Amino acid sequence: MTTKKKWTLVIHAPQHKAKRGATSFAAILAGGVGPGYIIYKSDKSKLQIPGSTVVLLDNDLKRRAEGVLVKLHPGAKAGNGQQRYDVHVAKWTVVPYQRQKLNRCGVAVIGC
Repeated sequence: MTTKKKWTLVIHAPQHKAKRGATSFAAILAGGVGPGYIIYKSDKSKLQIPGSTVVLLDNDLKRRAEGVLVKLHPGAKAGNGQQRYDVHVAKWTVVPYQRQKLNRCGVAVIGC
């Protein structure tokens, strides 16, 4: 019997960017939407939408929350042509902090 690999989407909302106008960790938790994350096509295809786990990190203040992916809503493309997505998440739970390696866009898709 083979089991399908489960994938987790990790998004970063660091305090230092929130101070410059980006959406904060607290605002994403409260509103359930992480706006404007670049997610590569190869990573997006791994995610079960809805249903994958989403991890929200703030590495500056060592905060972490986990929730369930509801949908990825496409937004404007970035200057490099990559698609941005608003990440809609439900059922947030604050969990103990654990650092995660991220790509240069502040995102990771990890398998477990």
